[in-house]
Amino acid sequence: MLDAKLRPLIDPPLNRLGRALAGMGVTANMLTFAGLMLGLGGAAAIALSEVWIGLALIIANRLADGLDGAVARASAPTDLGGYFDIVADFAFYVSVPLGFGIMAADNALPALVLVASFVLTGISFLAFAVIAAQRGEETDAHGAKSFFYSTGLAEGAETIAAFVAMCLFPAWFGMIAYGYAALCTLTVLQRSALAVKQFG
Repeated sequence: MLDAKLRPLIDPPLNRLGRALAGMGVTANMLTFAGLMLGLGGAAAIALSEVWIGLALIIANRLADGLDGAVARASAPTDLGGYFDIVADFAFYVSVPLGFGIMAADNALPALVLVASFVLTGISFLAFAVIAAQRGEETDAHGAKSFFYSTGLAEGAETIAAFVAMCLFPAWFGMIAYGYAALCTLTVLQRSALAVKQFG
């Protein structure tokens, strides 16, 4: 929901830094995998109750995720890079609630519900992208991407806001997880309604 609105603000500085990194020989895939390691490290820190370290690594992960696309645009984007990017994103997304679920037994059920909602959201997102690609449809609402990005209520910005809230208020993890899982479910319904309208 917020991703497309934030693009005009965050893309210019990211693109400048991306061009500089590309000029130094840094590749998009290097940043994708470095970001994944940072994100998984953040989840591991949370699992060990080091929530502030986890928050710092989550923020570092998102910076790397923004920069890998900027470097790709400054050099030569590839389909393989787009594949690695989306796999790394979803691996990171599910790892954070898993970390909270390991940190405290009371978090296990809300973490499971949130991960399940991420799976459903991811399936709806990727299924929409596949069908849109088959129909030759394109969008630049989320900037230049390797494949079609459909807009939804729960996107990257909202997910990170939820993760930050969980780290700032870990005692409220269950409430935040259930609330965000509900938003993810609404996103699936919204995207399904759009699919009926667009593909029907």
